[in-house]
Amino acid sequence: MNSPTALQLPAPRMPLFGMPIYDLTWDSALSFVNELVALPIGQTHMAFINANNANVMMTDPDYRLALSRTLLLPDGIGVDIASRVLNGEKFLANLNGTDFVPAMLTYMEGPRRIGLIGGKPDVLKAAAENFRRHAPWHEFIEISDGFFDKADCAKILQDLEQARLDILLVAMGTPLQEIWIDRNIRPEHARLVLGVGALFDFISGRVPRAPGWMRRVRCEWVYRLWREPQRLWYRYVIGIPVFLAHVVRFKVLGPPAALDG
Repeated sequence: MNSPTALQLPAPRMPLFGMPIYDLTWDSALSFVNELVALPIGQTHMAFINANNANVMMTDPDYRLALSRTLLLPDGIGVDIASRVLNGEKFLANLNGTDFVPAMLTYMEGPRRIGLIGGKPDVLKAAAENFRRHAPWHEFIEISDGFFDKADCAKILQDLEQARLDILLVAMGTPLQEIWIDRNIRPEHARLVLGVGALFDFISGRVPRAPGWMRRVRCEWVYRLWREPQRLWYRYVIGIPVFLAHVVRFKVLGPPAALDG
């Protein structure tokens, strides 16, 4: 987290590959973010850690540094497996961003100003429209699509400050979104900032979600691989064995010297 808050998390953290992951139930997570947004000062960056993100974290020092200043929630069966092996227990809940963000918006009864950054222009527009249908008491502001100069974003930051947001959703994909947030977003831009990956694609309807039964058994990744094999084959076909190798290495040898401490 970039700024300390007066709130205490209602559940302990469990480490994963040397990074603390917050172990919360759905109710405690939703209650906590609702309180965060209501704070008069401070800012919290939040992200969701899954097996693919963990693989990236192990090889990208800039990404790892950004995550070290971010409140991380567990996403997917992969991190559950890793936690069971490394910590002796799985996480209390699967707090994936695709489900968590809409649930968060529903949970917050008071109206909030919510900014959106990322996606293609048509995806951003459609996502904002569907968010408005989902939670019409909130105000959704389309700040920018994802096609702007990340190294020269003064105009975006100025627009953010003028928008007076409570919440900012950034959908630019991992690791870009977390690094960009960490380097650029400050308390004057929003109280709560979330890196949400492909959320806008799902909310806009451009990318369909897996059937309910597949989501319940935590196999949505199989559906996504079937739908987009060329784009996702490396993430899953190669990435899953790599992730499991990291788990085994940490279990047997402990963290690499570069990550120790």
